[in-house]
Parts: sequence; structure tokens; C-alpha cells
Amino acid sequence: MAASELYTKFARVWIPDPEEVWKSAELLKDYKPGDKVLLLHLEDGKDLEYRLDPKTKELPHLRNPDILVGENDLTALSYLHEPAVLHNLRVRFIDSKLIYTYCGIVLVAINPYEQLPIYGEDIINAYSGQNMGDMDPHIFAVAEEAYKQMARDERNQSIIVSGESGAGKTVSAKYAMRYFATVSGSASEANVEEKVLASNPIMESIGNAKTTRNDNSSRFGKYIEIGFDKRYRIIGANMRTYLLEKSRVVFQAEEERNYHIFYQLCASAKLPEFNMLRLGNANNFNYTKQGGSPMIEGVDDAKEMAHTRQACTLLGISDSYQMGIFRILAGILHLGNVGFTSRDSDSCTIPPKHEPLSIFCDLMGVDYDEMCHWLCHRKLATATETYIKPISKLQATNARDALAKHIYAKLFNWIVDHVNQALHSAVKQHSFIGVLDIYGFETFEINSFEQFCINYANEKLQQQFNMHVFKLEQEEYMKEQIPWTLIDFYDNQPCINLIESKLGILDLLDEECKMPKGTDDTWAQKLYNTHLNKCALFEKPRLSNKAFIIQHFADKVEYQCEGFLEKNKDTVFEEQIKVLKSSKFKMLPELFQDDEKAISPTSATSSGRTPLTRTPSKPTKGRPGQMAKEHKKTVGHQFRNSLHLLMETLNATTPHYVRCIKPNDFKFPFTFDEKRAVQQLRACGVLETIRISAAGFPSRWTYQEFFSRYRVLMKQKDVLSDRKQTCKNVLEKLILDKDKYQFGKTKIFFRAGQVAYLEKLRADKLRAACIRIQKTIRGWLLRKKYLRMRKAAITVQRYVRGHQARCYAKFLRRTKAATIIQKYWRMYTVRRRYKIRRTATIVLQSYLRGYLARNRYRKILREHKAVIIQKWVRGWLARTYYKRSMHAIIYLQCCFRRMMAKRELKKLKIEARSVERYKKLHIGMENKIMQLQRKVDEQNKDYKCLMEKLTNLEGIYNTETEKLRSDLERLQLSEEEARIATGRVLSLQEEIAKLRKDLEQTQSEKKSIEERADRYKQETEQLVSDLKEENSLLKQEKEALNHLIVEQAKEMTETMEKKLVEETKQLELDLNDERLRYQNLLNEFSRLEERYDDLKEEMTLMVNVPKPGHKRTDSTHSSNESEYTFSSEIAETEDIPSRTEEPSEKKVPLDMSLFLKLQKRVTELEQEKQVMQDELDRKEEQVLRSKAKEEERPQIRGAELEYESLKRQELESENKKLKNELNELRKALSEKSAPEMTAPGAPAYRVLMEQLTSVSEELDVRKEEVLILRSQLVSQKEAIQPKNTMTDSTILLEDVQKMKDKGEIAQAYIGLKETNRLLESQLQSQKRSHENEAEALRGEIQSLKEENNRQQQLLAQNLQLPPEARIEASLQHEITRLTNENLYFEELYADDPEKYQSYRISLYKRMIDLMEQLEKQDKTVRKLKKQLKVFAKKIGELEVGQMENISPGQIIDEPIRPVNIPRKEKDFQGMLEYKKEDEQKLVKNLILELKPRGVAVNLIPGLPAYILFMCVRHADYLNDDQKVRSLLTSTINSIKKVLKKRGDDFETVSFWLSNTCRFLHCLKQYSGEEGFMKHNTSRQNEHCLTNFDLAEYRQVLSDLAIQIYQQLVRVLENILQPMIVSGMLEHETIQGVSGVKPTGLRKRTSSIADEGTYTLDSILRQLNSFHSVMCQHGMDPELIKQVVKQMFYIVGAVTLNNLLLRKDMCSWSKGMQIRYNVSQLEEWLRDKNLMNSGAKETLEPLIQAAQLLQVKKKTDDDAEAICSMCNALTTAQIVKVLNLYTPVNEFEERVSVSFIRTIQMRLRDRKDSPQLLMDAKHIFPVTFPFNPSSLALETIQIPASLGLGFISRV
Repeated sequence: MAASELYTKFARVWIPDPEEVWKSAELLKDYKPGDKVLLLHLEDGKDLEYRLDPKTKELPHLRNPDILVGENDLTALSYLHEPAVLHNLRVRFIDSKLIYTYCGIVLVAINPYEQLPIYGEDIINAYSGQNMGDMDPHIFAVAEEAYKQMARDERNQSIIVSGESGAGKTVSAKYAMRYFATVSGSASEANVEEKVLASNPIMESIGNAKTTRNDNSSRFGKYIEIGFDKRYRIIGANMRTYLLEKSRVVFQAEEERNYHIFYQLCASAKLPEFNMLRLGNANNFNYTKQGGSPMIEGVDDAKEMAHTRQACTLLGISDSYQMGIFRILAGILHLGNVGFTSRDSDSCTIPPKHEPLSIFCDLMGVDYDEMCHWLCHRKLATATETYIKPISKLQATNARDALAKHIYAKLFNWIVDHVNQALHSAVKQHSFIGVLDIYGFETFEINSFEQFCINYANEKLQQQFNMHVFKLEQEEYMKEQIPWTLIDFYDNQPCINLIESKLGILDLLDEECKMPKGTDDTWAQKLYNTHLNKCALFEKPRLSNKAFIIQHFADKVEYQCEGFLEKNKDTVFEEQIKVLKSSKFKMLPELFQDDEKAISPTSATSSGRTPLTRTPSKPTKGRPGQMAKEHKKTVGHQFRNSLHLLMETLNATTPHYVRCIKPNDFKFPFTFDEKRAVQQLRACGVLETIRISAAGFPSRWTYQEFFSRYRVLMKQKDVLSDRKQTCKNVLEKLILDKDKYQFGKTKIFFRAGQVAYLEKLRADKLRAACIRIQKTIRGWLLRKKYLRMRKAAITVQRYVRGHQARCYAKFLRRTKAATIIQKYWRMYTVRRRYKIRRTATIVLQSYLRGYLARNRYRKILREHKAVIIQKWVRGWLARTYYKRSMHAIIYLQCCFRRMMAKRELKKLKIEARSVERYKKLHIGMENKIMQLQRKVDEQNKDYKCLMEKLTNLEGIYNTETEKLRSDLERLQLSEEEARIATGRVLSLQEEIAKLRKDLEQTQSEKKSIEERADRYKQETEQLVSDLKEENSLLKQEKEALNHLIVEQAKEMTETMEKKLVEETKQLELDLNDERLRYQNLLNEFSRLEERYDDLKEEMTLMVNVPKPGHKRTDSTHSSNESEYTFSSEIAETEDIPSRTEEPSEKKVPLDMSLFLKLQKRVTELEQEKQVMQDELDRKEEQVLRSKAKEEERPQIRGAELEYESLKRQELESENKKLKNELNELRKALSEKSAPEMTAPGAPAYRVLMEQLTSVSEELDVRKEEVLILRSQLVSQKEAIQPKNTMTDSTILLEDVQKMKDKGEIAQAYIGLKETNRLLESQLQSQKRSHENEAEALRGEIQSLKEENNRQQQLLAQNLQLPPEARIEASLQHEITRLTNENLYFEELYADDPEKYQSYRISLYKRMIDLMEQLEKQDKTVRKLKKQLKVFAKKIGELEVGQMENISPGQIIDEPIRPVNIPRKEKDFQGMLEYKKEDEQKLVKNLILELKPRGVAVNLIPGLPAYILFMCVRHADYLNDDQKVRSLLTSTINSIKKVLKKRGDDFETVSFWLSNTCRFLHCLKQYSGEEGFMKHNTSRQNEHCLTNFDLAEYRQVLSDLAIQIYQQLVRVLENILQPMIVSGMLEHETIQGVSGVKPTGLRKRTSSIADEGTYTLDSILRQLNSFHSVMCQHGMDPELIKQVVKQMFYIVGAVTLNNLLLRKDMCSWSKGMQIRYNVSQLEEWLRDKNLMNSGAKETLEPLIQAAQLLQVKKKTDDDAEAICSMCNALTTAQIVKVLNLYTPVNEFEERVSVSFIRTIQMRLRDRKDSPQLLMDAKHIFPVTFPFNPSSLALETIQIPASLGLGFISRV
């Protein structure tokens, strides 16, 4: 088909765009040849007329179908061109968040500028062992392909990582090396892979820096060779570096930094060890502050410094060398701060005692004056003389910078050499994988010598890349026998010749450097004269004479000639180097001892980058002229040589290419800049790969894939049995131009665009088929709908008509009924209305008459009240008038009398003043005086008499006065009360008046209230009835709520129980995890010891010196000190020295029972310590509360307890001693590192055995002391048991008996000391109560004597009865006695409940003790009966033997005649007897040489386990502990040997897992423990072990079973692993559902079932095989369920992990395939009755992933449904599946980015693991539920095929 025919209407094309580079458009009409304009419709809705180029008439690029967009391999695209590549990368990067894409043999890696969870251990394990095309693109896939080709092809490999600065080269190379280190491991114990990875932080610190494009930009190129041995394990590595950017040491651009190491040193300046460096902030140094950006966001330089130092230590760089490195780096910083002052234009000086220079000289160990002199001067040498000339300030500054760069370059070289030495291996290297991390093509505004070297290197790499791609294409065509036509591809050999050939650019540059007066200008002129107009790739700029242009493969680059010569020379002053070489600092001269740099006295500056070769050249001895000549090698010359060496290495290896792309210049995460991406794609050769592929036949299909994909385009008659011929016939019809395709041997090759044409035909055919199917189905649906509607209409009509008739009849009946109802209703309403009116009239009349009467009454009453008021008012007015008149009259009288008195007084005053008045008065005065004198005397006499009388009267008066005063007070009070009462009466009268008024008002209101009350009563009654109804409803609701609460309580209880069960399960899982972890440690220990034994044997064989000693067989295991071994490695150590000497060539097992006993005992003591600590705290609280009761305790009790506590304290100290000795024992066991230490007689061996013996003896002594102590406590309990302290003493005794741990005893001792002090203070009260108690005890003794006599009489009577009646009688008497005693004490303690309660408690304890004693006696009786039977049987056999030995003479009296005596069948006891020397033969025949298949088919399951247990039973019966230990130890070790030898055979592992479990169950079933004897028969109970407790061996067997189970799981995994992906994902179980999409160069595994391809049936057959084998071996059903659960988990995890890493598998049709496959697995579970095994639940993540592929993914409701459905998937897995979802057909749609973001928003609160992949290596913890056997041991027969004739049944 012609290409122009594809340009039809609606075809999509790419057109150039200045902003987006390429823009998509759609044709609005068909293109016809000759058209000059295309009518296009852009995606933004605009129409465009696109004019074709009139010269070329090239049509725009066609766009690929949507189903091909987002492919893993760009070569799978039908149209291979730049816009298709760019769009595919953009869709994968932006929409799917995929950073890796294949482009043929190239892996394109786009830097996401974000940490992605795709580099963990789980991802490494997922890619390990996979084909490169089977998984999604990844750096791990490239690394795996290189590793696999190295092992398969025996050829060295190289991974070439290139790209711009900031594109992620270093990170990609780092991940590749991490993959090799993880997958391969190391061949030695030196952890070489860790050292290889540790070199990264060192090289990054000294070789990486922050630039404007990258925060961690590598400023050098490196090639790391990782060496492998013959087993392809890492043994070492070697590093080569290229073109270090030295100029960065002295200069940094804006927003850039110097090398990281300088800032790490400044950040760590405060460390004590760095004080001597005298560093500070980075802004204090000239060499670190120029960029103005000393910090990197998110990076802690101090922590990075710690990582760097740790890496140096790991690589063997000592602390002294590290400090030396830091001294040199600090010296460089201080050197940069050295300043110069100009004296004149040609000379300069350094200030005296300049601090930076002084510090530099101190750190470097050089002379200050000498260094100061040569920094300001230089030496000029001529043919005859030498001159010293001062230099200017500028020249001195340049010389200082050149020296700093030179020192740093030398230090860099020295560190690389030491890293190589640390990574070097003494083992011979078999092969290697090289990782090249090198700079990509660079072009800037100003390009200098560095860019020239970089682009020169990229030209060489691009040439090698083109040749390799061309070679692969040629090999593919020749392999398929396709006619090979030369493909025109770009050959950049002319550009390389321009640079490196004779008279090339580098040659002319070196020549100009040799010229004395050579300059950049003269060199430019030579370039113009030599190459301008002679080489098409060389051009001269129009406006410059100091630049030139080279046409590189990627782009044209203009180089500025300025600085080329100086950078190429790269020299420093020789005198400065000599000063450094004379340093006292030893490390500094080491840097310059292999100096090959040109040291010229005429040069002053150096800059740029310097190449570092793999190993520095050794100095050659010769003449000075020869040395000077060698020193004149330039940078360009060295770089060219290094590049040639690199190319030779790469050409000798198989290359793998990784091209890193920088998506934007702003470091934004997941932001794609099309312009920058296209530039890099053009520069890195990706588009060249596309062009080479597109020039030939880029699309390649196998015949089977083509047939499967395009079967829809064939007719039935076209399909032949020969697929190849069928495809040929179809293609000839579909594509007429035969040049568009070619038929190879196994593939069909298509030209570009032909697959798109076939896809278009296929889509059209499918669309036509869909339309026909839709048409038919829609017609059928509509016809079906019409018939259904017609039938429904008829039915509806029938029912409607019937309904209408019934409604009419009903209407007539209702009309008649309504007439009758109306008649009676009208009559009723009229009568009711009349009655209402009559009642209302009567009521109105009564109310009206009452109203009138009340009004009349109120009027009369009002008039009566008015008269009364008038009467009282008139009286009050009259009284008021009278009082007022009287008051006025009295006032007038007083006024008049006052006036008259005043007048009389005035007259008397006048008279008194007159003389006559006085005379009148004195007349007769003397007589009167005399008379008066006499009267006075008489009166005095009378006065005395009266005074006496008055005194008497005064006393009388006083008494009367007191009486009167009291009466007066009483009267006053009465008066006051009367006054108050009067006021109260008045107020009461007023209140009475008011109340009367209120009463009248109330009476009037009462009637209205009563009326309202009646109405309210009626309403209330109605309301009450309503409330009652509501109450009943509320009661019902209450009952419902109560019922609901009860149900909720039940649910909560069930929930709590479920939670408890879940927590219990979680605890069990944690316990199993700990056991598994412990078992893994044991396995690791066994592996190391096994390796140690192997090395020891090899050394023995190499020395070949026989050692003295007697050989003995393995049956002579020592069993004096142990009972079993815990692991096979421990069991292979030597025996104790007390035994006979044994040769070192054959080790015997060392039993470690004592060690394990002590270890177990310590664990038990620790647990009991915790329990008793809690118990003691609780008891201490009880003691504090019962201090009052403690007064009644006897003193002797405290004294004895104190003695016992002292004894326990002594035991505690002894226990600590035992623990210390146990630690020494463990240490001695762990230090077995040399053969001589484990040989008999060695010091460590003797210490081990001596400690074992001493610990055993000490343990026996401590056991005896504990028994004595317990017996004392029991006797103490019996001796001291007073009634009133019975409860406390019993509790205390129990506490003492529980205190087994020595830590608890110490605490108890302290508490008992305090108790003893209290008891001493209470001694006196105890003595007083003792006498009373003694009397009571005497009475009890008397009663006990009587009871004893009565019991003796009963015993005498019982002895005369038969045994059964005797037991019954004794029980009856005991019950009677206890009843009487109970009644007696109940009466005795009726008044004291506490004493009665304590008595009851003691009685219960006595009953429990009696029951325990009875059970022990029953067991003893049963044991004695068994022994009696055995002895009786032996005696009978002996008697028979004696009878047979009687001589004939003794029986002559009886007639001699032949008699047939039948032999009585023996009663076997289920035991097997063997001799001790036959033990090794037993183990050999029954374990080591047993064939599982024959036993499983012909014999009963678990027969070896039964036989071994029967042998153990006989050894137990004989009470032979040595035999038991030896047999069990040999059994365990032999099983381990068998599994070690045939551990990859599923039948063997399954067989011994089943037998180990059966042996473990037998040890439990016949252990004699009640928990395991419930399901036994009486006969089986008789077979229980009698002498030994093998609980510890059960633990060892359980651990062994866990090891076997884990080994079984590994075997299952190894068998199933190759089948899972092919059978569950790739194979099309439902044929035709998923069409095969076009694939690229990386072909995937075919999904068509070819020969040798695994299908789902293969998996099911394998599962059936596993299940049948386990059933044949008699494995426990529960264990089979656990194995099946583990198998299904492996299937689900591996399938889901591959689904998450394969974009082509994430489609709707693949989801259907997966669900069908899972249903088949579930059907298998149902057939095997294993649905309850939990296996189905392990597939839930896979089921949900398949459902996620099939559900609708558009709306928010779909998002909600997905979130609720996918609860077994993590958020990362859900998002990953949605990102990977890829339509297979055009009818499907991709998942939008907005929908994925919606899912992420809804799941952001979900707390799940961020891990993407499931852990396919996870093993569920295994449990071994007890499964007793119903098989009787005595019925087991031993077949002769086992070769166990030396065993006899007992």
C-alpha cells in the first residue's frame, strides 16, 4: 500500500510547531496526489491550511494509533519518527509516571526529579532472572541482561550511561552497581559488594559539585569494572576516571559550588579532631564563596561528611590517611585566601606573617619563607644560565590557583588509586561488567577546551554505538535469511578524523604548545589554513578570527580558541612542586612521586579538567632530558590515549546503552519540556537508532503472533494447518506491494507504516463486526421489547375492563347505601341540633337568673357595708374633733399659768433685795437658833435611831425593790407585748377586712374556675388517655430499644471476642515469627559451621597427615552429659575428654542437653520471677491491711521464715554463679573458630567439658537443697497451724512455695525482715494467747485420739471386706467424718464468720491435697500393675523353659506319645528391641537408605516414625537413658543428613516432614500427659512412657519439622516459579480474548502455548502431584492445608508482582484471563476439599487487581467503588495498575490523569504499606496441631524389605 493512501479524512498527522516542537492535527479531507495544501483541524479547535514544501513535497508525519501510544519499546511503533518518539516518551512520563523506555537496544531514562519507590530489594528480586523483554523497562532489566549475557556467552559486558549534567547518569550507574552487588553477592567474606557501593559516596564528595543544572553533578567521567569469578560472584572492582574539572577548585560561577568535600569539611569544623585544620564557615574562604550558594536544600553536609568517613573506613583508608586527606584539602582552602600586594607592575609581595599562608605551610609541613618566596618569583632557565625573576600580582594569583588545582588533581588521583587497591582482589578475575558514567554532548554560549574534549569523546562513543546497532540489525537479518541491503546511516568517522588524525585539531594544538611563542591566535590561523574549505565539517565564524565551528553528529558547535593552549599544557611552577616534595608531612610527597605533568619554568596558569588513567605510569630511569621529554605530554594527548584505551575495552565487550534525558532545566518533578527533550534525543543517538530501524524493516512478528492478532482478517478457507503458509497467503492479499514485507525463517518483517495499515484493516473489520452485532442485538431487543409490551398491553386491558365493571357495580351499591345513610343521618342531625339548642337555652336561663340574683345581692351587701363605713367614719371624725379641742384648751391653760408664775417670781425677787426684809427675817433669829440647836441635838439622837431602823429597812427595801423591779420588768414586757398585740390586732383586723374582700372576689372567681375546671378536667382526661396511648407506645419503643441494646451488647461481646481472637492469633503469629527468626539464625550458624568443617577437611586432605586415635562408629555417641542435640552442626562436635580418644577425621555428636536444660531453666525462672513479682506486690498490700491480725502470729513462725529466706538468699547467690558459668559456657561454644580449639585436649574444649560437669553437679546439689527446703516448709505448715491464723499462714506458705525465682526470694527476704520486727514487738501478746490456745489444742488432741481409735476400728472392719467394697466403705466413712466435722465447726464458729470462713478454706485445700494424693496413688498402682504383669509373664516363660529342660528320666511314669501342642500367640506390648551396637544399622536402613516412594506406596504412612517410637519405648521401659539419648540424637542427625543430601527432591522432603510430625505426635500421644491422652484407648494409655519426660526432645523435633517445612516451601517455590507467570499471565486460557499487540526489538515471551510453554493446566497438574504425594505420605490434613495456602500465596504474589511490572498485561482482556485462571484454582480447591484452608484468601489481592482492570474507570462513583472494592491492595498498587492500564483495542479508553488523582485523594487517609510489590519470599508461620493416631502399636508389622531383621518385637 502506498504511503499517500493513508492520508485520508480523519487521519491524524504531526506538524512542526515553534513552541511545542510538534503539534497534532487531523485531516479534514482526503489527500490526493498533486495537492499543495492540506486542510487540518488542530486539537485546540482551530482549522489550518498546511502548505507542502514545493521542492520536497514531503507529507507530514502520520500519527500512530492510540493503542500503540505509551509502548515500552519505541521500535514497536508503527510510524518511527521524531514526533512519535517524543509523544510516546511524554505520555509515559507525564500520564503513566514511567521514567524508563526502550528504544531498541537503548534504555531511555528521564530524570523525574523525585524519589520513586522502584529501586527496593523487592524490585531487584522481581527483575532477577527475568528476560529483558518480559518486564517493563528498568535500569535493573539492563543490568540483569548484562549479568545474564556475561554468564551465558562468557563475554565481558559494558553498560554505557550518558547524558547531560543533571540527567541522572550517576544515579543510574549507582543503581546498576547496586543491582550487581545484590544479585551476585561476593565470593569472599570481605563483603566486596559493600566496598563497591561504598566507593560512590567517596567519589561523589571529591568529584561532584552543585551546578545550575544539577545539585550533584559529576565533574568527571568514570568507568568502573566490576570483576566476577567463575561462579559469577563479585570479587573486586577497578575504576578509571576521565577529565576532572580542576578549574572548579579555584572558580565557581553564580549559584554553583565547589566540590562537596570542601563544604563537608567546613560543616564539620567544630569536631575535636578537626581543630588543627583551623576551618570555619564556607563563606570565609575564597575558593568556596564565589558561587554565593554554599548550601544545598535538603542536604546536611555534616551528615554527608560522616558518610564519607564511614565509606573511607570501609574501604580500608585508615584514620591517619583520612586526616592527611583532610589536611591537604584544608590547606587548599587556606591557600586560596593568600593575598598579594603589588610593589610595581612586574613584582609583588606577600604581607609578613600572613596568616593564611602560615596555616597552609603548617598543614603542608613546608617552610614558610621558601613557599612565600616561590609564590612571588619564578626561575627562568636558558642554555647557559638560570635566572630568578619576580612576577606580577596577576601572575602570582594565577600561579597560586594553578598550584591549588595541581594539588587537588594529585589528591584525587591518589584517592582513586587507594580505592582501586581496596577493591582489588587476589582471586583471579574470570569476567567483568563495566559501568561507564560519562558526560553527554555539551554546547553552551561559550565553548572551550573542556567542551571540545567532551564532544570528542561523544563522537567516539556515537561511532561505536552506530556500528553496534548496525551490526545487530545485520545479524538479525542474516539470522532470518532476509536479503540484506545496505542501510545509509550517519558515519561520523570524518569528524573523528578532523579531530584526531595527523594534522588534525589535536595534532596542531600539541604542535603549537611546543612552539616557544605559540599563542591561541597563531593556532587558530593554522586551523583555518589547514581545514577551512577542505573539510566540510570545519567552518569559520563570520565575525570572529579566534573561533572555529565543528559539525558534530548532534549539532554544530562554535569553540572559542582563547585558553586552549594553556589548558592543554596544564603546567605549574617546578619550584613550588619541589617545595611541596620537601614537606615533612609524609603523605604530601606521595602525591608527587609519580608526577608525569609537564613542569615548565615559563608557564604560569592552568585550568580545565585533567584526565586520570587507570593506573599511574611508573617513573622511568634515564637521563634528565628523557624525563623532561616525557613530561611534555599534553592534556589532549593523554585524553586521546585514555579514550583509545576505553574504546578498546568497550569494543572487546558487549555494550548496553542507557541514555539519560533531562526533562526540564528547573528541576521540576514530572515536568516535560519538549524543546529540551528533542535536543537531547538528537544528541544522544536515540533518533539515529530510530532512523536506522526505520530504514529497514522495523516491525517484526512471529508467524504465530501474526496469526493470533490478524486472524479476524482471514476467512475460514484461508486458514491452513501450516501457520507460515497461511500468513503468506493472507499478506499477499492484504498488501499488494511485496517490497513492504519480507518472510523470514521465524518472523515476518514489515516496512514502516505497514503494521498501522494492518491495524486499520483490523479495526475496520472489528468495527463492521461490532456494527453488525449491534444491529442484530438491537433488533432482537426491540422485537422482544415490542412483544413484551403487546402482551403486557393485552393483560392490562383485560384487568382494566374487569376492574371498571367491578367499579360500576360497586358504585350502584354504594349509591343505594348512601341514600339510606343520608336519611338516617339527616334525622339524627336534626334531632341532635334540637337537643343542643334546648340544653343551651336552659343553661342560658339559669346563668342569667343567677347573674341577676347575684347582682341584687351584691347591691344590698354594698349598701350595708356603706352604712357601717359611714358609722365608723363619723365616730372617728367626732373623736378627732374632741381631741383637737381638748389639746387647744390645755395649751391655753398652760400659757396663762406660766404668765402668772412669771409675775409672782418677779415680785419675790424685788422683796429679797430690800433691807427691811432682812431685818424682819433676823428678828427672833437667835432664839430660834437656840431652839433649833436643841432640836438638832434631839434630831441627832433620833437620827441615830432612825439610821439603825433605816439600815434594817434598807435591807428589807432592797429585797422588795428587787422584787418590784422584776415585777416592773415583767409588767413592761407584758405592756410591750400588749402594745405589739394591739398593733397585731389592728393589722389583723385590716387583713381580715382585706381577706373578706378577697374572699368575696375569690368566691366570685371560684365559680368561673369551677366551670373552667370542669372543662379542664374533660380535656385532662382526654389528654391522659392520649398520654396513656403514648406511654404504651413508648413502652413498646423502650422494649424495642432494650432488645436492640441487648442485641448490640451481644454484637459488642461478639466483636470483643473476635478482637480477642484476632489479638490471640496475632500473638501466635508473632511467636511463630520469633521462632522462625531463631531457626534462621540456627540455619546460618549451621551453614557457617558446615563451611568450617569443609575447610578443615580440605586442610586435612592437603596436609595428608594421619592423626593418632582409635576410630569408632557413629553409634558410640556420648550420652552421659546430654539428651539430644539442637542442630546437626552442634551435634558434630567432639565428646568429653573422659571418653576414649577419637580421631578428628570422624566427629561424633556432642549432646548438649545440660546446656539446653540450663537455658530452659533460666527462661522458666525469668518468667516465674515476673509472675511472682506481681504476686508479691499484691501480697504486700494484703500484709499492710492485716497488720492488726498479725499480732496473733507466734514468734517462732517469723524466726523460721527468716531462716528460710536467708537460705533462699544463699541459693540466689549460687544461682547467679550458675548463670555466670552458663555465660562462660555459651562464650566457649561461640568461640569455636580454629580446628585446634575443638580438638580433644584443647583449652577451650577442656573449659567446655569442665564447666558442663561442674554445672551438672551444682544443679544436682541445688535440686537437693530445694527439696529439703520444700520439705521443711511442709513440715512447718503441719506443725504451726493455729485456728485463728489458719488462713494467713496458709496464704503465706503458698506464697513461699511459689517463690522459685531467686530475685523474688531476695524481695521476700526484705519483707520478712520487716514482718519479723513486728512479730518481736508482739511477742508478749502472743505468749498470753499461747496458754489459751494450748488448752484448746489439748482438747483437740483428746478428740483426735478418740477419732483415731474409731478410725482404727473402721480400718480393721474394712480389711475384712473385698477391694471394691473396701474402697466404697472407706469413702463413705470419710464423707461421714467430714460431714460431722463440718457440722461441729459450723456450730463452733457460728458466732465468728471469719474463723468459719478460714476453716472452710483450709478444709477445701485438704480435700484438694487428698485428691492429688489419690491420683498419684492411682498412677503408682497402674504402674505397679504393668510391672507385675511383665514380671508374671517373664516368670511364666521361665517356668515353661524349666519344664522343657526336665530330663526324660524324671517323667518315665507317663506314657510317651506324640502330642500336637499349639503355640499360644504372644501378647505384644508395642515395643521393639535392638542391641545398642545395631543402632547405626537401624538408622542407616530406616533413614539414610530408605526410598520414600516404595514406603509410600506399599506400607502404612508414617511407618518409620512408628518403628523409631517403638524403639524409644523399649529403651524407656528398660530405663536406659543413654540408649534413649543416643537413638534420638542419631535419628535427628540422620534426618538432617538425608535432607541435606536430597533436599531438592519434593518426595523426600515431604516424606520426612510427614514422618517427623508423626514421630512428634507419638511422643505427645504416649507422653502420659492428660492433655494428650484424651483420645487414646485404654490399651494405648498402657503404652505410655513411664520413666522419661521427653518434652525437650519434642521441642527439638518441632524445630526440625519447621526446618523441613521451610525446605519444602523452597522446593515448591523452585518448581512453581517458572510456571506461574507463563501459566497465569502469558498463556491465553480463553483463546481469542486478548489480541497480541505489536512488540518492538525486545520480544516478550509468547502467550501462545508452544511446546515447552507452561499453561494453567501445567500448574494444576503440578498442584495435583504435590497433593497426591503429601496424601500418600500420610501428612496431617492441617499441615497439607498450610502447604496449599503457602503454594497459593506464592502463585498470587508472583502473578501480581509481574502484573505490576508489565504494562502490556494491564488490560481489560487480561483481567478476564486472570479471573478465569483464579476460578480454576478455586475449583481445584473445592475438588480437594481445601476451601477452608485459607488459600483462597491469599489470592484476594490478585482477584482485586483483575477486577480493577475490568471495572469502569471514569466517574466519581467509579472511584468510590474502586476504593471500597480494592481493600486488599495498597494505594501504591492501585495507582500503579491504573497508570499501567493499556487498551489492547481501539474500543477501550485509557484512564485519565484526573481520575487517578481522585483515587489518590480518596485513599490518602488509608494507612498501608508504601511497598509496591508483595513479598513473594514470605513464608507463613507453620503450626503442628496435635493429631493422635488410632493405630495400635502392637499391631504394627515390620516388613522384611526394610532390612530390620535384627529388631525383635516385645
